[in-house]
Amino acid sequence: MTATRTVLVVAALTLREAVRRRVLLAVVGLTVVLLALSGWGFSRLAAEAGGSAMTSGETRLTASIVLNLVMFGFSLIAALGTAFLAGPTLSGETESGIALAMLARPVRRPAVLLGKWLGLVAFGTGFVVLAGLAQCVVVLLTVDYWPPQPALALALLAAQTVVLLTLALLLSTLISPMASGVVAVGLFGATWIAGVVGGIGDSLGNDAVARVGSVSRVLLPTDGLWRGAMNAFQDPSALLQMGGDEAGAFPFLGASPLTTTYLAWAVLWVALMWGVAAVSFGRKDL
Repeated sequence: MTATRTVLVVAALTLREAVRRRVLLAVVGLTVVLLALSGWGFSRLAAEAGGSAMTSGETRLTASIVLNLVMFGFSLIAALGTAFLAGPTLSGETESGIALAMLARPVRRPAVLLGKWLGLVAFGTGFVVLAGLAQCVVVLLTVDYWPPQPALALALLAAQTVVLLTLALLLSTLISPMASGVVAVGLFGATWIAGVVGGIGDSLGNDAVARVGSVSRVLLPTDGLWRGAMNAFQDPSALLQMGGDEAGAFPFLGASPLTTTYLAWAVLWVALMWGVAAVSFGRKDL
């Protein structure tokens, strides 16, 4: 079997296994609940706007901010799902002995790892895009608001998922499946909090505090990609109405679009972490 065929076969099997796991049922259940709650919330917002309690500009601003809040919920669901899928997918098979049979020669470990990574990427990014698109349709139908750059925003959310599942896959070559998921999600949350702290420091002109967010976004690009997605989801007037440069202190506003340099770093980060995971998996006793 050629390396390419091995990668494709393993990717298909990993995707099929991810769909069959109970994690998928939990993810789908949480998504349906979040869509239903957000639909009710946006319908109430539309009712307030129809009753002249809010101007059209205020309605768009509120819808923009609430959409970012809901999308953070979807990104959290994706983080939980992919992190707790990545660990059992690799480490669980190693502990059960399945990997030993699967990695018989001439099947090479890097090909298996790449196939599993691609399968998880297909699952995670597919969920984010479909759930995010469904949420955008809900907002359009209830308050007649459509994000200015939905394709870019969903692509950045998908990239955030890829970053996190790559980290979880790396951790699964080092520690137990459950621990790898817990650590990955914990780092995801810690980076988001560090980003909020950094935004507050930036709005206050405190360089030392602002540096907390900048450093965290370099070490783990999830929060940086999330902030770029928020900027693409939100109404262009939101930053002006919420205080311009001080908008960085608000956790559900993206102060600026992502630079090409940062996007390149995110791609490089994923490649580096995948390389480390390949080396770790290659040295792992089966």
